[in-house]
Amino acid sequence: MYTQDGERVEVLLNATTRRDAFGTIVGVLGVGQDVTAMKEAQVEQQRVANDLTLLIDTANAPIFGIDKDGKVNEWNRKAASITGYSKDEVMGKDLVKTYITAEFQQSVSGVLHDALNGVEKDNYEFPLYTQDGE
Repeated sequence: MYTQDGERVEVLLNATTRRDAFGTIVGVLGVGQDVTAMKEAQVEQQRVANDLTLLIDTANAPIFGIDKDGKVNEWNRKAASITGYSKDEVMGKDLVKTYITAEFQQSVSGVLHDALNGVEKDNYEFPLYTQDGE
């Protein structure tokens, strides 16, 4: 909708059929809720998410993410350049089983499991396999 001043207002509308005493439809009754602020907040949240994505992707440090099942769901450019694996190659694969050396799989799995349960770990060092097997 637009205000008298020409400003746009976002309205969430619930429309109900209006009937007379005989059940004949005589119109519609609309109840609206101004959701302009909520829509503006959603746009701002998307802008922040886009900024965060750009920051992650262009960081000068390898950044990766996993989902609750340990599958890669984030892999920035630096992680790709260090390992030789592109984002497309790693997305959806099990990080620990696929890219962590055997002797560290159990400990890395434990650190990631703890993090998924809210227990964070700082400065944990572990090796990753490169695409060349190094």
